[in-house]
Amino acid sequence: MLWQELTIHTTEEAQEMISNFLVEAGAGGVSIEESGTLSKVRDTRYGELYDEPLNDIPEGEAVIKGYFALEADMNAAVAEIGPRILELRDYGIEPGRAELSWKTVDEEEWSHAWKAYFKPLRVSETLTIQPVWEEYEPLSPDEKIIRIDPGMAFGTGTHPTTALCLRALEKVIAGGEEVIDVGTGSGILAVGAKLLGARSVLALDLDPVAVLSAADNVRLNGLESGITVKESDLLSLLGGEGASDTAAGAMWPTARGSASDEAEPAGGAEDLGVTLPVNIVVANILAEILVLFTDDVYRALQPGGIYITSGIYKDKERLVADALEKSGFDILEVAKEEDWVAITAGKR
Repeated sequence: MLWQELTIHTTEEAQEMISNFLVEAGAGGVSIEESGTLSKVRDTRYGELYDEPLNDIPEGEAVIKGYFALEADMNAAVAEIGPRILELRDYGIEPGRAELSWKTVDEEEWSHAWKAYFKPLRVSETLTIQPVWEEYEPLSPDEKIIRIDPGMAFGTGTHPTTALCLRALEKVIAGGEEVIDVGTGSGILAVGAKLLGARSVLALDLDPVAVLSAADNVRLNGLESGITVKESDLLSLLGGEGASDTAAGAMWPTARGSASDEAEPAGGAEDLGVTLPVNIVVANILAEILVLFTDDVYRALQPGGIYITSGIYKDKERLVADALEKSGFDILEVAKEEDWVAITAGKR
């Protein structure tokens, strides 16, 4: 089967937003290739093996490819995506060269080739991520295996932001907690939280493709009874004024109300799998979006509850920390890997 491959030369900082633009424009799949230079510092504390081939992409840059049906109007797609990429500068995200080009390729050239580079990966003291097409036997009795088939959703565990969140969850889950995963993607954080001992997890995403992918991965791990997957955002869940339209297909909620408001579940707790307020909220979303709903997370958490945030590029750390503190959180820990940051905060 033939597809049209749209290639965008951009930055690692902008890759998540541009990937979303491609999906919204009708791409049937997205691939991302980051810099493969030897100067990039890798975290190997858990024995990770990095067998990705080196490439000539400059440090900090990325090449993103979106795959469109042969009958798709690529001129229209470029006309839609190009301006949105340039508008990222208005939000403090530098897209770099932002060069777009396309060509026709055969499906076999891309649909499965990336799987060769996704191997079982130990990401924390106890968590290992296993792609479903790879055989793997646990190396120790306490090793917990997250089985993942990411499909089109973000979250294989190989990206620093996902790994940072999993390590933070491992530190704060003692057993029996209720957790909300905002912007769940492939569901990897929800599955990880449940395996670490959470009593129940609610996984939310506005992207229907991600919701389907997350639900599939929950089933792959046999955790249907402990994880609920819903197409929603946090504000809609709380029933607050200004809840974002789920048809928008992006995590852009608008915060309303004060941080002291009591959380009221929409549709009843029996629909959610958790009872609000919960013990832990985790969100792996870009910094510019995280800062929009810190008040909502505060409402959704019990006193002393924990909020884990990632998806934060290094130059946005202060932006997110300031928003958290303004909403009533105390910064408990800041973890970093490569150019990405995760912040663990506690509700006062």
